[in-house]
Amino acid sequence: MARAVVIVMDSVGIGELPDATAYGDTGSNTLGNIAGRINDFKLPNLEKLGLGNIVGSKGFKKENQPQGCFGKMAEVSAGKDTTTGHWEIMGIVLKNPFPVYPHGFPQDIIDRFQDAIKTKVLGNYPASGTEIIKQLGEQHIKTGYPIVYTSGDSVFQIAAHESVIPVEELYEMCRKAREILTGKHAVGRVIARPFTGEPGNFTRTDRRHDFSLKPIEKTVLDYITEKGLLVKAVGKIVDIYAGQGISESVHIHNNMDGVDKTLEYMKQTFDGLIFTNLVDFDMVYGHRNNVEGYANALVEFDARIPEIINALGEDDILFITADHGCDPTTESTDHSREYVPLLIYGKKIKKGIDLGIRSTFADLGATVADILETGKTENGKSFLNECTMYS
Repeated sequence: MARAVVIVMDSVGIGELPDATAYGDTGSNTLGNIAGRINDFKLPNLEKLGLGNIVGSKGFKKENQPQGCFGKMAEVSAGKDTTTGHWEIMGIVLKNPFPVYPHGFPQDIIDRFQDAIKTKVLGNYPASGTEIIKQLGEQHIKTGYPIVYTSGDSVFQIAAHESVIPVEELYEMCRKAREILTGKHAVGRVIARPFTGEPGNFTRTDRRHDFSLKPIEKTVLDYITEKGLLVKAVGKIVDIYAGQGISESVHIHNNMDGVDKTLEYMKQTFDGLIFTNLVDFDMVYGHRNNVEGYANALVEFDARIPEIINALGEDDILFITADHGCDPTTESTDHSREYVPLLIYGKKIKKGIDLGIRSTFADLGATVADILETGKTENGKSFLNECTMYS
């Protein structure tokens, strides 16, 4: 049986979707705009797989003989956040977007949360995570009150200095918030945002933890594990799916650690799926509009592609994609409504097959289900027969 390896480059979009204007994202193109801003920007290994051959791709070399199959996928679900994108990748199409709070959370929600944690909170407005700890970090240290904030995404974030509110206590606060945020206020994620340092020099730590909604339907991950196969998750994948359909997981410190952990799983012998999220593109660079940092992170990942390819087994199939955009060249610091790239490689993969524009991210999940023979999915259309030597 073949094994699937899915790597999600978090936020690495490849051009605005037709409905981007409705989301305020006209002109967004995370990859293309970075390539246009950075001199002599190249991603040679991704280009060899066919990155520059994807319809509408700009700024990258078009290969005469791409080594993989290539295309791009449209998001059909309402929204442009991490949970929506990942859920759709594995087969859930959301008709209604998760709630967002451009003016902060309603007072009754804040009152219930304060009652639950038995203390007041600071903030309660949309902000960049790094900026809000600059603004409120010193007051937080003096009062001991946690900092609550949101963003353009469906998130309830709680920031706290590790010496003021220990991380495990912060996690417990998040669990209480998760219990409160249901029904019409069922945000996609409650996120713990611990930080350290002194006023003027605060630093967020890697002990962030996401408390997501459980998937509202079965995903391809459930079908894989129900068949007795394994799903090994790298990075925040386990959080995004609230642990559902995950056999084993490992958290990571950064993108390169994520690649290392993926390679460690690839060296193991088992049937099923390795599912990786590399979050630095989004969290460290996209949301901070750090174009140069984003570009460097892409170059770093590109340099690891040969290692990943060399670690593939005879029947393994590699998928590289994304979950939304987060164009660092625009004024916005939020996610952007974009197509995502789709690159496929394996020893039994045909070369140079153009998979075109897929109508939903769920085509990838349907293909994984096809590879692992778990049965036809409700959403998405498998492209396995188009790009592999399997019949």
